Amino acid sequence: MASVEKFEDLFCWVKARELTREIYTAFQQCHDRGFKDQIQRAAVSVISNIAEGFERGTRQEFINYLFIAKGSAGEVRAQLYVALDIHYINSETFKHLNELAIECSKLLMSFVNKVKGGSEQGLQFKKIAKPDPYMEFLKSDYPEIYQQLQEQHKPKPAI
Repeated sequence: MASVEKFEDLFCWVKARELTREIYTAFQQCHDRGFKDQIQRAAVSVISNIAEGFERGTRQEFINYLFIAKGSAGEVRAQLYVALDIHYINSETFKHLNELAIECSKLLMSFVNKVKGGSEQGLQFKKIAKPDPYMEFLKSDYPEIYQQLQEQHKPKPAI
């Protein structure tokens, strides 16, 4: 399995982005600034914590931020119940947004389990191969010998 190189490739992040966009759209005309701000910040917290955890570089921090994102998805769901109860949204909008938030929570939990079970510790623990000092010496002082050695060690094409 190929490793993910950027958080934008994570399906849970893509789904959190959709949730955030849908929350902003649904409450665009809401005049209750306090409520609108709260639910929008909770939605942004989901997407932001996935990204921040990914960029932290260690598995444990990533898992921690994924759980924070999951908590924010729960906060969005709680706010949706309030919005439904005080008639800021109708039941159809509630159902759609609630399903998105639940899907985000499920994806995050599934991803946490994958990350926990993975063998990689994180970028901060990644072993970086050190250059061979002898080869570096040849490369700088005897480039023709260095080039010959490089040619000898090229993989042969499969027939």
